[in-house]
Amino acid sequence: MSDVHAILGAVVLVTNLLAGVWGGVAWVRREPSVVFWYLLRAAQVVVVVQVLIGLLLLAGGRRAPGSLHFLYGIAPLVVALVSETMRVGAAQRELAEAGDVEALERREQALLARRVVQREMGIMSVGALLIVTLALRAVGTGGGLL
Repeated sequence: MSDVHAILGAVVLVTNLLAGVWGGVAWVRREPSVVFWYLLRAAQVVVVVQVLIGLLLLAGGRRAPGSLHFLYGIAPLVVALVSETMRVGAAQRELAEAGDVEALERREQALLARRVVQREMGIMSVGALLIVTLALRAVGTGGGLL
């Protein structure tokens, strides 16, 4: 199972890097991206599976060579949860600032939705890139990928 954990470590890095860069580029261009959300959700699933396998290894008596590996291994899950909370909060603030959304003209509603998605993409892209840095530290404190 430790081989699976090591391989998933690489997958965590790649999927979050891809999602973070894709979302960051879309955010800079101010172009909402449906593909970003699929990449992000796939990256989040990989993080959850990676953490679960790491916890199973830990419960089975397996210890990482570095004492900080556990901290850096669990931190991406925390970052994903905090990012989601921040995303929801940002969307709620944007909607609160708009007032009565139903009273807005159709075009204004579309622009509001675009602003919400833009803000959410920025937050989630930063979260994904932060997960990459934490995963790199987890690799460094765990003795490498394979």
